[in-house]
Amino acid sequence: MKNKIRIGCGAGFSGDRLDASGVLVEKGRIDYLVLECLAERTIALAQKRKLQNPQLGYDPLLERRIESLLDLLIKNKVRLITNMGAANPKAALDKILEIAGRKNAKVKVAALLGDDVFDKLSGKETAMETGAPLSASGKMLSANAYLGAEGIMEALRSNADIIVTGRVADPSLFLAPMIHEFGWDAHNFDLLGKGTILGHLMECAGHITGGYFADPGRKYVPDMAHLGHPIAEISPEGSAIIEKVAGTGGVINLMTAKEQLLYEVVNPHEYVTPDVVADFTSVKLAQAGKDRVSVTGGGGKQRPATYKVSVGYQAHYLGEGEITYAGSNAVARAHLAGDTIRERLKNEFPDLRIDLIGMNSVHGDSFHLNKEPYEVRLRVAGKSESQSKAALIGEEVEALYTNGPGGGGGVRKYVHEMIGIVSTLLPRSEVTYQVITASV
Repeated sequence: MKNKIRIGCGAGFSGDRLDASGVLVEKGRIDYLVLECLAERTIALAQKRKLQNPQLGYDPLLERRIESLLDLLIKNKVRLITNMGAANPKAALDKILEIAGRKNAKVKVAALLGDDVFDKLSGKETAMETGAPLSASGKMLSANAYLGAEGIMEALRSNADIIVTGRVADPSLFLAPMIHEFGWDAHNFDLLGKGTILGHLMECAGHITGGYFADPGRKYVPDMAHLGHPIAEISPEGSAIIEKVAGTGGVINLMTAKEQLLYEVVNPHEYVTPDVVADFTSVKLAQAGKDRVSVTGGGGKQRPATYKVSVGYQAHYLGEGEITYAGSNAVARAHLAGDTIRERLKNEFPDLRIDLIGMNSVHGDSFHLNKEPYEVRLRVAGKSESQSKAALIGEEVEALYTNGPGGGGGVRKYVHEMIGIVSTLLPRSEVTYQVITASV
């Protein structure tokens, strides 16, 4: 058993920066690199790509990330755990092996399957958010259970260098190597709770090193252009030091750690994951040096008898149009343009949304500016079951060039198919995972 392990988090969402993970592997002295790249809508959209092409459905940046990291991972003997498999971990495994073959690199890859439970749902199950049957939300597109650490642990025991998963609870990506390396009992929920808390602190990558935290003049974060991502140096009793590579940008202090600790935590007494119900209330944070925070305490209790399932459904088409007005009386002209659009589309879009970006697009008219802006951008948006009908909004905004108030410019118009997300619960007995491996 090791007396410590070092885990770096190189990505906190699908579109995260690519370069930060390379710095962790080269200079972080880490044992494991985690790339957490999956969210609820991310996997629903990935399912749509898979339906269009059975060889797709994995993270769109998987190839670029693996191309840039593979040689570094092998050279520095760092194992990679990532949920970039999204809707198609098997295809992700194949693509990683293809890249390794081109590079003449020897690597063993494991894929964790089993989170796709679409065929196990009838649509009659209750949506947690609405209390109505799942089918009432719309046409179901995807259903993925949040798996826990078990499958990743099996992959680690197979000596895989790279482990790619689909939907796994974010902290479980970090918890699995702790259980594996320290030999934790899978029913020691106190330790599993501590490890889950550490995983939660790490999962958003740059959040805990000052990204999203920064607020000029209030919360200073140096060199955000080169923001370092976090490393957790973890001990067998479930404590850790969270730090970053020396010389990288950002900051790790009690404020950044506390903000991340509370992120998305509704009930700190019972943070439910597939592995454990974690208790955050006894966590202790302490500054342990420059850009170093120690984490102790926390705990947990018996894991739930169900898996949470994220269900994607076809919601609607969103039509949008934007146009800018600048100069004297810009706000009044923008209001006139918005009123014109509302009148023309009132029968087709009774719930049309009209915003003046920079004035009322976030908080409405709750806060009033002391001074009218010299320029403002009008945004018009509405939803429809029909793509062609949704497109009318952008067309009407574009027509303001010659049919609206003077001085409008910079029109952009869009139509997006929107994916909605609801959740339900599925008994653990209904979900079976499988680990497959292959080498090159």
